[in-house]
Amino acid sequence: MNCFQKIFFLPIYFFVTLSVVEMSCSGGNSPRNEVIVHELADPEMLNPINATDASSNYICNHIFQKLIDVNYKNPERFVPVLAEELPLVEKTSDTTMSLTFRIRKEARWDNGSPVTAKDVEFSLKTLICPLVNDPNARPYFEFTSGFKFYDDDPLKFTVECNQVFFLADVSFGDVPIYPEYMYDPKGLLRKFSLKEISEEGEKLSSDAALKEFADDFNSEKRMRDKNFISGSGAYKFSDWKNNERVVLTKKENWWGAALEKENCFFEAFPEKIIFQIIKDQSTALVSLKAGNLDVMRTIKSKDFAELPKSEKYMQNFNSYTPVMYAYAYIGVNNKSKLLSDKLTRQALAHLVDVDKMIQTVKYGQAERVIGPIHPSKKKYYNAGIVPYDYNPEKAKELLKKAGWENTNGDETLDKMIDGKRTEFILDFYVNSETDERKTIALLFQEEAKKVGIKVNVILRDFVVYMGICRKHDFDMMIGLWVSGPPPDDLKSTFHTDGANGDGSNYANFSNKEADSLLVAVRKELNEEKRSMMYKRMQEIFHEEVPMIFLWAPTERIAISKRFENAEASAIRPGYWEQSFKVRK
Repeated sequence: MNCFQKIFFLPIYFFVTLSVVEMSCSGGNSPRNEVIVHELADPEMLNPINATDASSNYICNHIFQKLIDVNYKNPERFVPVLAEELPLVEKTSDTTMSLTFRIRKEARWDNGSPVTAKDVEFSLKTLICPLVNDPNARPYFEFTSGFKFYDDDPLKFTVECNQVFFLADVSFGDVPIYPEYMYDPKGLLRKFSLKEISEEGEKLSSDAALKEFADDFNSEKRMRDKNFISGSGAYKFSDWKNNERVVLTKKENWWGAALEKENCFFEAFPEKIIFQIIKDQSTALVSLKAGNLDVMRTIKSKDFAELPKSEKYMQNFNSYTPVMYAYAYIGVNNKSKLLSDKLTRQALAHLVDVDKMIQTVKYGQAERVIGPIHPSKKKYYNAGIVPYDYNPEKAKELLKKAGWENTNGDETLDKMIDGKRTEFILDFYVNSETDERKTIALLFQEEAKKVGIKVNVILRDFVVYMGICRKHDFDMMIGLWVSGPPPDDLKSTFHTDGANGDGSNYANFSNKEADSLLVAVRKELNEEKRSMMYKRMQEIFHEEVPMIFLWAPTERIAISKRFENAEASAIRPGYWEQSFKVRK
């Protein structure tokens, strides 16, 4: 208490910095067996099916497990986790297929009961339940149509698919498996089969049992109450202080410890993993250098480039720049009255000096892209597309073709829209936690002003910002879309259905040919045909400009040298904290 009395008169930025150091007083070079990881914002929730933000899922990966997952130490390979081995995939007809798994006999829930096929079925039914708040995830599992149990083996099961889906097996790398006894204690979902929910989900929405289950699953207690959050992973959720930290504690006698040598998902060396929330990146970097953080990712490009100049940093940390399977973009609301014409959107693309931004904002730590396919996926990336160049004169020409003129002599273009003279004034939303995004928006604001477009750059806290994006309540926004090594399923992000509450189509993009391709590519097992579809999609995206595609970044990570086996990975978040072992 006396400490606070002494500093109440100091500037607020000093108070924040000091508070961070005090909260992490166990940092520095002490032999603590814990990992302190920086996060820019509070996670949305610790319910991975419903969560839409990256932080939530990074944390949940230590609480919940999946049947299979991408190996952090070898990103090109999936490895079995809860499953004994990778699934047996069979094409049962020209239009159907199946996947057969068997769960490890060692797998246990926190109450000591075994993980069984019933838990997997429950998790899948939850994921596709129309009343559960997971519209972003549900479209990826439209292919599931039935679930087969085996009377002689409660650990074996077959998922039946009503369509051929080229990522069917990979999709199970995204399904967190929940304990049915904990998340449905009344057995409400047992009333319905997977087939019923898959085929008649909307009709069942009025069912009292289904509604009771969904209301409970979507509730606050399932988001952040440690008494109602549980998985089969090595760590349990033990503490959450808003805007300060989330703490995970290693379970005693965890079932997976005996399988430590299987793969990285059975390594669990730290006693605690602490996710420290520091919303200001500069403050976080000060805390890192002071030894109060062990891991920091997505360090500002300028700061990362200058870290080698710090002797203290170089003594205590290693720097890593793994490739990121991601693309940065400026989202353009295609249904905004100001931006509904593709010529206008093309004009905006010519106002973004991407090459200059890569040098001045990213310090060269990125590669320009022309669409949502990562350049490393050479079979699918359309290298024949020439990106929009920075060309203000071309932008003026396109704006004039689209009907934008300055008719009243002020500084802003205008146009008749729905019978009303409308000024060209855009609201560009940015989440306030990252300076780089703010810089990108301000650079665009400056260029737009030169051609007669006024841009309001509006900063919002991340949670509020994501709500604005989901509601399409913006003209422009900026984001980073993260994928992985497998071929991309772009349906949720670019299909018309994804803009109607069932996906991540924040840009409100809708195109009939693109919709057809987005559906067809999911059913195409021939790689050459899939390649042609992907390349045509990229041509459509380039012409229609649902987004102004910027770059594929490299990650910028610092990890303490306290750990003897810390490695960086191309799989987000760029490391696997469970594998970190403190040097003796």
